Amino acid sequence: MFRCTRLPPGPTPFPIVGNLFQLKSRNIIQSLTKLYKKYGPVFTIYRGNRPLVMMCGYEAVKEALIDQADDFYDRGRIPALEKIFHDFGVGVLRGDQWKQIRAFSLKTLRELGMGKRNFEELMKDEAQCLVKEIRNTKQLPVDPSSYLTQASANIISSIMLGKRFVYGDKEWMNILDDMNECFHIMDSFWGKLYDLIPEVMRYLPGPHNRMFKCMEGLTNFITHRVKLKHETLDPSCPRDFSDYFLIRMEQEKQNPFSQFSEINLVMTILGTYIGGVETVSSTLKYGFLILLKYPQIEEKIHEEIDSVVGQNHMPSMNDRSKLHYTNAVIHEIQRFGDIIPLGGTHTVVRDTHFRKYTIPKGTNVRIFLSSVLSDPKYFNDPENFNPGHFLDENGDFKANEAFIPFSMGKRNCLGEGLARMELYLFFTAILKNFSLNSVLQPPKIDLTPVVKGIETIVPSYEVHFLPR
Repeated sequence: MFRCTRLPPGPTPFPIVGNLFQLKSRNIIQSLTKLYKKYGPVFTIYRGNRPLVMMCGYEAVKEALIDQADDFYDRGRIPALEKIFHDFGVGVLRGDQWKQIRAFSLKTLRELGMGKRNFEELMKDEAQCLVKEIRNTKQLPVDPSSYLTQASANIISSIMLGKRFVYGDKEWMNILDDMNECFHIMDSFWGKLYDLIPEVMRYLPGPHNRMFKCMEGLTNFITHRVKLKHETLDPSCPRDFSDYFLIRMEQEKQNPFSQFSEINLVMTILGTYIGGVETVSSTLKYGFLILLKYPQIEEKIHEEIDSVVGQNHMPSMNDRSKLHYTNAVIHEIQRFGDIIPLGGTHTVVRDTHFRKYTIPKGTNVRIFLSSVLSDPKYFNDPENFNPGHFLDENGDFKANEAFIPFSMGKRNCLGEGLARMELYLFFTAILKNFSLNSVLQPPKIDLTPVVKGIETIVPSYEVHFLPR
């Protein structure tokens, strides 16, 4: 196997499989952390005969994505996602094609209300529905996953397609369950093997084929909704993201270079579901498990919400600046939870000099977000859950520049503002209305993820939601 000597150092790869067997399937993050400690913040591993440069720690990641942003902005190639998206949608597009859709998407989300009151009202209404569903559990022990997933999916559906579902809709829940299963398979040995040798695996039977079957239901649902939107579209009164996109399609239908096509709309919405639903719901799920482990933290949140918000209204975005401890806990849940440890894959658009190395054009680069969120230079107790990471000596909330769960630079998460608002409003609405009670004693609660790879899979648990 030819190894480019200009690349950063790394472990010696094996023929055909590269470094596959040197990376633990169940906890690839642990394996990469060991390599980070051995080789430093920039090192190379191989997927088959394809090099993958890993960027670790806040300083190296910032240098790549901010200081040399024009070199690293293109999206890297991941075979499973290429098969799902067919190279369409803002999440996987590259070059000028991506720039067109990205700029439009950001502008449209702002026009619809991202960061503004109308999005807040939408989320507060959904939070009220979520609280009502939780009340219906009548204090019995429940797994919160389904409720949180449905709430998060309803926000995406409302903004992108003008559609929400009642809780418990069986067809919709089956679609969401399939999406969740797809993530699990991607993180499995079979998913990694598909990524390694897709040209072989696409012809072989096995669990990896289920990944693509799982996404058919959601893709078909989006496609059907988009066709319905065509039939009811009023260009003078756009209702949601898809309406804005369809109007732009009509405006540019004579432009042969336009990226505004139905397939790009469908795949952009699909990417929003994949990128937004599971991450928000898993963060909340992990957060409530952490509070069950540390009930004294939950008690302090209750006290602060009662003091600042009072009894007569739901928490609002205006309250956030006064909920210092609660805000710090939410940030620490995101940091400690580390839901997307490997971040996104980038590709260098030209031969790129980075520190003392040269990364050839077209090389994939992976941002090791887990190493940033646990960087000891910026978090003094990174291995433990500690809201003090986001509090100053007076107990007021303080920001931390290494807090980048949504990544940074030109390819940072499109829906970052949406996700931040959603996490805060859902989290505070639930804790204003309920106390959490575990079926286990706190010392017996295990916070260890089931899998930590492409995504952190939170362990299953049951909780009693006790009305306050």
